[in-house]
Amino acid sequence: MARKPFDWKLRHLAVMIIGAILVYGFLESRAQWSPMHKWNRAVGDASLVLIAFSMLIGPLARLWSKAKRLIPWRREFGIYGVILAFVHAAIILVGWMEWDLFRLIGMEFHPGFERYVMFQHGLGLANLIGVVGLFYALVLALTSNDFSQRKLGNSVWKFVQQGTYIMWGIVVIHTAYFLFMHFQDFHRGTPEPNWFRWPFVWLVVSVSVLQFAASIKTWKRKLAGAAVVG
Repeated sequence: MARKPFDWKLRHLAVMIIGAILVYGFLESRAQWSPMHKWNRAVGDASLVLIAFSMLIGPLARLWSKAKRLIPWRREFGIYGVILAFVHAAIILVGWMEWDLFRLIGMEFHPGFERYVMFQHGLGLANLIGVVGLFYALVLALTSNDFSQRKLGNSVWKFVQQGTYIMWGIVVIHTAYFLFMHFQDFHRGTPEPNWFRWPFVWLVVSVSVLQFAASIKTWKRKLAGAAVVG
């Protein structure tokens, strides 16, 4: 008797539970931080991990045939990674920037000049990169369903979903700034390094290596097929 595929509702529930466990784990690992910052980082890092899982499944399935059963999970990991990314952005906007969009782009109000001045160039650029990533993520999440695939057609839908690689690059740059650069200003006290730095590096390297290896394997298969045809 053939096995029934894992029901999509159970996949959603399973990934929600995984996401909740990740957020809880990140929160507990930074109990000494201020509430806003520990929630901000916990939700953001959990989002990154879910998106990384989504990115890992595709190349892993091309390299190892048994991993093909994981392919349906890419959608749920991606969707809930994006949802957490929007929660992360909301926490920053409300708790850190206090709804001041000028602060979001690195500006602060200067009482002496009675106007906003650029205060943190890196913060502003990193946040703008993050906003672009959110727009990419929203498009990908809204089209990650069978209805969109049918309406757009397979070729257009695949083209849209290829934006996943652009979004991943944006996420990596945005996260790397806050993990390695934001708190290095000479005129401010430097907090203890975020323990997630090197797990983040390993995640990024793992995704890159698997994608490169899968691309090489696909290229070799095409060359072998062309040789047979020729």
